Amino acid sequence: MAKDSEPPVNPKTKAIALAFDPLRDTTPRVVATGKGALAEQILRLAFDNGIRVRKDETLTEMLGLVEIDHEIPVAAIVAVAEILSYVYRENGKMKLVREARNIRLGDNE
Repeated sequence: MAKDSEPPVNPKTKAIALAFDPLRDTTPRVVATGKGALAEQILRLAFDNGIRVRKDETLTEMLGLVEIDHEIPVAAIVAVAEILSYVYRENGKMKLVREARNIRLGDNE
């Protein structure tokens, strides 16, 4: 049961986590999948670690069929590439913001 301060778990929530190791993989691979409370744990870990999350029900359904530690299917490569492109752009923006903050903090010392 959820604590009073936590929203109730939606049993329909689904999450897929991907990883890519260029030394091992030719395409990203599925490293975790979950529904309900497990999906919410996967999402919480992503948010807590600054990992960007994107909602795409069709892609989630497709990737949910992939076994853990297996590479994504060819049919999903374009969609995943678009997501990764977005994530890399956003991470680059965040790096610039952090660097700007560090420069400003350095000027005040």
